[in-house]
Amino acid sequence: MTDSNDNKSSKTGASERLSQVAGHVAPRKRRAAKAKNELPADYSDILGQLESLKTIARSPDTKNKGYVRQKQAGKLWVRERVLELLDEGSFHEVGSVSGTVQWKKLEGTKEEPESYIPSNNVQGFGTLRGRRVVFTADDFSIRAGHADGALMEKTIYMEKLAVALKLPIIKLVDGSSGGGSVTTIKTAGYSYIPPMPSFKHVAEQLNLGIPNLGAVLGPAIGLGAARVVACHFSVMAADVGALFNAGPKVVAGATFEEGLSFTDLGGPSMHCTNGTIDNLAANEQECFEQLRTVLSYLPNSGTSLPPILPSDDPADRLCEELRSIIPRRKARMYDPRKIITTVVDIGSWFEIGALWGTTAIVGLARLGGRPVGIISLNCEVNAGALDAAGSQKMTRHLKFCDSFNIPILQFVDVPGYAIGTNAERTATMRHGIALATTYFSTTTPVFSVVTRRVYGVAGGVMLDCRDPRMRVAWPSGEWGSLPLDGGIEVGHAAELKAIKDKDKREARYKELEEEYTRLMNPVRTANAFGVEEIIDPALTRKIAVEWLKHVYDELLPSRLFDRANGKIHPIFY
Repeated sequence: MTDSNDNKSSKTGASERLSQVAGHVAPRKRRAAKAKNELPADYSDILGQLESLKTIARSPDTKNKGYVRQKQAGKLWVRERVLELLDEGSFHEVGSVSGTVQWKKLEGTKEEPESYIPSNNVQGFGTLRGRRVVFTADDFSIRAGHADGALMEKTIYMEKLAVALKLPIIKLVDGSSGGGSVTTIKTAGYSYIPPMPSFKHVAEQLNLGIPNLGAVLGPAIGLGAARVVACHFSVMAADVGALFNAGPKVVAGATFEEGLSFTDLGGPSMHCTNGTIDNLAANEQECFEQLRTVLSYLPNSGTSLPPILPSDDPADRLCEELRSIIPRRKARMYDPRKIITTVVDIGSWFEIGALWGTTAIVGLARLGGRPVGIISLNCEVNAGALDAAGSQKMTRHLKFCDSFNIPILQFVDVPGYAIGTNAERTATMRHGIALATTYFSTTTPVFSVVTRRVYGVAGGVMLDCRDPRMRVAWPSGEWGSLPLDGGIEVGHAAELKAIKDKDKREARYKELEEEYTRLMNPVRTANAFGVEEIIDPALTRKIAVEWLKHVYDELLPSRLFDRANGKIHPIFY
């Protein structure tokens, strides 16, 4: 009985499997014709909508008033800028169809875009000389760059991406970068307390050493101005750039300054000479080139070493012209930039902030292909005395180099802080002490070359900021608490005052001057180990290259480890 039941069951199972196989191999019946409202299986309808919107976004409306105004002002359209900035073929957009769409309902569930205004900010990924970056670019031709429905979210997303992926971020500013407009109140139906959700991420980028580079390619207004000024490095196009907290109409109503143009209010002559913007460029293309150049010296983040490039300039190249560059007559000036360009790799010097804080010279260069920050005093301006603006400029550069793990080579010729009523009025000591605390709170390696004078607090701060000191002096070096001019009068005031005869007083002054000059022979200081080594100026490059190679090979890897473990915390702002 049991066997019979098992047999039946087995036959039934076999029949079912056979039926299943037959169903697979039998010719399939044709599907019924698609229903009128059936959607395509390959989603071609959705892909078609996306492509339509992208085509509109990529194609300028040459009749649009905003586009016409952009061209009449001599400015590139936003997508022209992006393509000129990035390496060919590297542009990948993020948020490519964000914007305002009016949809036309078709039959059933179908619809198609009837009109489309793209978001007024183009953002995405690309490469600069092979380096991957994220970027944001304002479109002033649409609502002058003011906020729209998608812009804030897009911008915040790109700021977050820069931190998460440790990628440099480039900001091309032309407008308010999504800042407010009174029309937003009408659109929303209520007024709002201004939010600032992106700046948390900006501050994080700056202090993490994620390159944040900006260009002013039109009027940078309000939030747009804030975004570019917050960058590690900023540049303004001389022909179209301007920057201000509020435009001429608002200014006229608030301060009664009427008839101001964008340039009058915040053009290059204003902001490239007061330190708000670092550099000036002739036009948009030169702005893009400066952005590429600065990025070439910087790592992707503070957890990496600056990029090292091959160099054809011999590390042991003698700089014989430096032996006579410092005049024997102490009152005569010399070209401090000539010293910099002679010592560093040929063609590698890039100056930052040349038009402001002109008592100081700062920038980036390479030695043996390795990036190095440069600081020098400028004896051709105010005899090199360090004023408030020069101190601010050097403070910013020290923090910049500290953020990016870039060692510093400084050429020191400083008679002290600037003196006089203008120096006191501009808070020279306040800014000088801010510089001093920055020297002593940053940790990037510093190598000093004393080319001439080292006097006062300013000189002491620059040379004593690292322990042990890494420094050499040239034979032209002179140093002390005060320069002899003025110092002799102070130190021997009673003696000189007591000599009533003018000729005798002048003769005594000359005797004192000769005596002090003899005692200030730099070799005497070296005899007392007051200076570690006096070198032949021609060997400066060789010595600096050797120092920098050791720093990159031995010291910077340890610095990266300490930074990753939270032992050091560079702060840019």
